[in-house]
Amino acid sequence: MAEMANVTKRTVDYYTNMGLLKAERSASNYRYYSVRELERLHRIEEYKRKNLSLEDIKELFNQDKEVSSVIEETGLQLKSKLDGLNEELREVIRLIEKDEKNELLLKKQISHESIALIQSLLVLLV
Repeated sequence: MAEMANVTKRTVDYYTNMGLLKAERSASNYRYYSVRELERLHRIEEYKRKNLSLEDIKELFNQDKEVSSVIEETGLQLKSKLDGLNEELREVIRLIEKDEKNELLLKKQISHESIALIQSLLVLLV
């Protein structure tokens, strides 16, 4: 990996010991690095060229993790909400297919979000 990133083995060891890079260990205790870690090493070197200290770089990486976890949590919440809306839409379709005369009952069971979703789907279908 050191050769691929054009740095010394000692540099790779130092970054690994600092926690900037993570090495996997083989059964024979040989270190190996993923492509993701090689990309991370390139980012470290890029940040160093911009005169950031290794501590600043480590803090940037920690912030990246925090932002990633917030984005992941938000994505899970949105997926859950979308799943709920999809279930409501399936129920609406079942009600419509069951009996066209239940229009009043149907309006009471549909949330505003579902109506917006149905309108969006209708626009896409037209």
